[in-house]
Amino acid sequence: MAYAYLTTLDPNPVKRWLQRRRFADALGVLRYSRQGGRLRVLDFGAGNGELVFQMRNVASVDASVFEPAPFLMAEAREKLAHVNSVVFVESLDSLESEAFDYVFCLEVFEHLPEKETTAAIAEIHRLLKPGGLAVIGVPHELFLPALFKGLFRMGRRYGDFDARLRNIIAAFLGRPPSQRPAMDLYPGIPYHFHHLGFDYRALERSLRTRFQLLKKWFSPFPILGATLNSEVYFLVGKSVSTEASGAILLVE
Repeated sequence: MAYAYLTTLDPNPVKRWLQRRRFADALGVLRYSRQGGRLRVLDFGAGNGELVFQMRNVASVDASVFEPAPFLMAEAREKLAHVNSVVFVESLDSLESEAFDYVFCLEVFEHLPEKETTAAIAEIHRLLKPGGLAVIGVPHELFLPALFKGLFRMGRRYGDFDARLRNIIAAFLGRPPSQRPAMDLYPGIPYHFHHLGFDYRALERSLRTRFQLLKKWFSPFPILGATLNSEVYFLVGKSVSTEASGAILLVE
């Protein structure tokens, strides 16, 4: 099944709307950037390339697309075949340090085991220019959102790890199960297929070891904070800059 049918073309209209909002939230940071000229942007874990596909209507960018899973990279290459100024990156090692104004990493960290999380944060830090910004988006899998998501998943695939009442209640109480099943997405790429068990608070602590946290917000209804939202976003930077300040003010 094509990746789009699990995201932007999902049969559930609410999920389709949430996916559209996810891209709008991320691109809002780029839309109001005060940096002049063409921006160098990396989509880290690009899936089928939808973010870069939409990005072309938001700002003037030279985009690099990194997706480690070959079947997803194939979808991204097809989707972006006629989009100008796109480079497909097979390995992060091929990218020079401090090359990018922005790094976007959406719906990636919830799938990474601890070791891979640490490595990904280090790579994003290496690749950002001084004063550059990274936009990190992950699902909110705690408290009330965990309960609602869990009940939805029970209706789709009762009995799976993320559709067991015991695990759902643990996440609802803010103590998600620490032992999450992992399999290889592709040989050599360990991967948590289930979102349940992911704790954005732990990711925030890890991000703070490398970056300055400039902004954190919840989506799709920021005014509700952590109470009833499905996504969490972090805007982080290597250092405070006037460009960063502009972005912070304008994505409120």
